[in-house]
Amino acid sequence: QMQLVESGGGLVQAGGSLRLSCAASGRSFSSYGMGWFRQAPGKEREIVAAINWNGGRTYYADSVKGRFTISRDNAKNTVYLQMNNLKPEDTAVYYCAARQVGRDEFVYWGQGTQVTVSS
Repeated sequence: QMQLVESGGGLVQAGGSLRLSCAASGRSFSSYGMGWFRQAPGKEREIVAAINWNGGRTYYADSVKGRFTISRDNAKNTVYLQMNNLKPEDTAVYYCAARQVGRDEFVYWGQGTQVTVSS
């Protein structure tokens, strides 16, 4: 099992920034690709960004390209999501998730952290 704990959410005004962190424990962190997802009220969960095991490849949803940056520190077993120029439509619960290298499915999930962007 891998345990994932998100932190860094909060209330911010439009145009502001937040940095989410996700601390992993229980498994070899560098054996897993990581992703950030979000779910807004009444909407389906969507992927926001993903990063491979060593940080060499990243993916971003079109809605966050140029504003969000995913990164990881394998020495600290932590993945980050730097969110800049936040918009009210970014309001959601943000989750981090892990998938084994070579697998498509994210199998471990955190509990989520709320991000609220006021206009």
